[in-house]
Amino acid sequence: MSFGLATITFDRHPEVALVVDDRAIPLAASGETRDLLALLDDWDAVLPALERIAADPALLADARPIDTLTLHAPYLPRQIFCTGANYKKHVVGIIMGDPSMRTAEHDALSEEDRRRHVEKIMDERKNALPYCFIKLPSCVVGPQDEVILPNNVEKPDWELELGVVIGRRARHVAAEDAMAHVAGFVIVNDVTAREHIFRRDGSAIGADWLSGKCFPTFLPFGPILMPRQYVADPYDLTITLSVNGKVYQNESTADMMTSIERQIAYLSDRVVLQPGDVICTGSPYGNGSAFGVFLQDGDIMEGTITGLGTQRNHCVAER
Repeated sequence: MSFGLATITFDRHPEVALVVDDRAIPLAASGETRDLLALLDDWDAVLPALERIAADPALLADARPIDTLTLHAPYLPRQIFCTGANYKKHVVGIIMGDPSMRTAEHDALSEEDRRRHVEKIMDERKNALPYCFIKLPSCVVGPQDEVILPNNVEKPDWELELGVVIGRRARHVAAEDAMAHVAGFVIVNDVTAREHIFRRDGSAIGADWLSGKCFPTFLPFGPILMPRQYVADPYDLTITLSVNGKVYQNESTADMMTSIERQIAYLSDRVVLQPGDVICTGSPYGNGSAFGVFLQDGDIMEGTITGLGTQRNHCVAER
């Protein structure tokens, strides 16, 4: 029987829950009291035990609908990595929608020719090394928590993405072996201060990921960690995000340019990936910057990925 894991308040305190068919039961009912990060530290041994629990009809008889419960971030990751510019339509949309990213060569072209030029560049990049950066764990909030819009950010933007959760230490892992190191998949929203990504003070150092990505609450995380064994094809999932009921992102993970396996291989050649680490695998097309629309005080973001649950985050101006 397929199942997911979440951290949920049933009565008074958040605790790890087994989620089956949108119904949840605290793992403590089976005698398992560790938090989710501790379970991931022992994932190879834990998974078979969880499968036995999920098959116990006596325990599942007391399960409660998750839409009646308070959902939290599944756990606090030790490390968070993001792969940038990894969906073809997304990158084309940003370049086409942001005049500051156009070159003199672009400005000399018609819009149609400019789009073809950018798409050609993306096609050429498919076999290049991924472009990865770090996001701070202090950005993490839950799938029902407020997202605080900082008073020094004018263009806060959404980026709903497929998150990969590491379940086994990985160092110098080949792409063909990478999936064996994945515990499961989860929803992440890599909220971005769009105007802070590239500095305007003449600095030639490069992108400023600290200023662009690392504000508090800029990573809604969860609700459900779905073990990879129950995700038939991570490249056939639909990522959907709406703001105030209007759908902006509605794309397939099939548009991902650098595969999850290649991302893990690249990262593990540079760092040690640890159980519980999260890789945000890139945002598909539909960010606010593609439309000239950015998050405002009072907005409601609602995001879903096939089989991984729903986030619903209220945006609130910093006060």
